[in-house]
Amino acid sequence: MSDKNVLFQVEDEELENAVQEDEGVDSRKYLIFTVDDLKIGIDAEQVVEIMNAYSATYLPMMPSYIQGVFNMRGQIIPIMDIRLRLGKPPAEEGILIVIDYNNNQLGIQVDSVDLMLDIPVESIVPIPSQSAQKLVSGMCTLPDGSGTMLVLDCEQLIAHGCGD
Repeated sequence: MSDKNVLFQVEDEELENAVQEDEGVDSRKYLIFTVDDLKIGIDAEQVVEIMNAYSATYLPMMPSYIQGVFNMRGQIIPIMDIRLRLGKPPAEEGILIVIDYNNNQLGIQVDSVDLMLDIPVESIVPIPSQSAQKLVSGMCTLPDGSGTMLVLDCEQLIAHGCGD
């Protein structure tokens, strides 16, 4: 048992050293959520709220991926099912992430919210130019080694999210 304690102390010291070395590295916090097997990150500064219970009001003549709107403290916010927007089948339940980009708010229904991570800016690479995916601005390997994260482009999501 004492060996485990020593192991954790070494890891803590290594972590402290890594943090000290990374102080000069420009990084941003990303909230990472999942849609099927995709890990998608959104700049944490754009996240207003995460909700697991909400009630949507259906709106006719909207794209299929717009579930409707909901009232959040007096403000009417559209809800987008990100699964449908990405061409995946709908899920019965999800978690709602309310984002704000340039004073435009949008609720995004996702499968689950994983974690918040600091991602070095230089580790994010642009997606291939021939890609038809307009909602993703970049991608990177996650520092914890758990896979690849796609970076959600909130400007494009809001600009083209409601069928504009």
